[in-house]
Amino acid sequence: MILGKFITAIRAQINKLANLFWSADTIAIMRLEYDRALMEIQEGRKGLELYRGLVERVTRQVGEGRAAVARHEAKVKAFLKAGDREAAGREALELQRAQDQLGQNEEQLQMHEQAYQNHLKKIQHASKQLGDLRRRIDKHEADLKMSEAEAEIARVAETLDIKVGENLTTTFGQLEAVVTEKIDKNRGRARVAADMSSRGVEQIQAEERLEATMAEDALRKFEIDLGLVTPETTPVAETKKTLGAAQDNINTEEA
Repeated sequence: MILGKFITAIRAQINKLANLFWSADTIAIMRLEYDRALMEIQEGRKGLELYRGLVERVTRQVGEGRAAVARHEAKVKAFLKAGDREAAGREALELQRAQDQLGQNEEQLQMHEQAYQNHLKKIQHASKQLGDLRRRIDKHEADLKMSEAEAEIARVAETLDIKVGENLTTTFGQLEAVVTEKIDKNRGRARVAADMSSRGVEQIQAEERLEATMAEDALRKFEIDLGLVTPETTPVAETKKTLGAAQDNINTEEA
């Protein structure tokens, strides 16, 4: 009794292991069965080829028998026509034997030919089924891979949804605040730099105006010295006024 239980337990574990391997890669098992069936069909085809050789040999024997019957019939007729009944009798006996042999060969040929056609039809049908099986295996494999990809995409999408939902108001919000703070600091630096860049511009502009006025005075003096213009026609007051304004701007900037 204990031994029986032990054997039953072992069989149960073996069956469990077999089921595990059976379900681990069903496509591989399908292809294994396909390859096995293909080998059987190939062996059957070789046997059919040998059987067809037997049929061809019987067919050749039937053809030779018919030729022998025709030859003996011609000799019987020729001996009878020549009046040689003894020779005609011998040929008639040979004719009878040839006809008997021909009948047996024709019967065998019919039987073997029918058997060959039956075997051929079975192999053709099996080959067709095997082709359908191959297409079904390919389809199952493609569908299985597609379903596995869809399941993986669904799992990843679900995980992403959960992570985004949990972190949308926490981690992402904190990171967004840090980025916003950096943007504000950068803009502040840029504004300070812009404000600082305007310092000294007015002083430079006043110096440029002073230099232009001095250049104009020098040019007017040169024109007077050459007699090109007279002092009366020179706008001295406007020049001094412009020069005084420029000087005031300089003094203001220095203060």
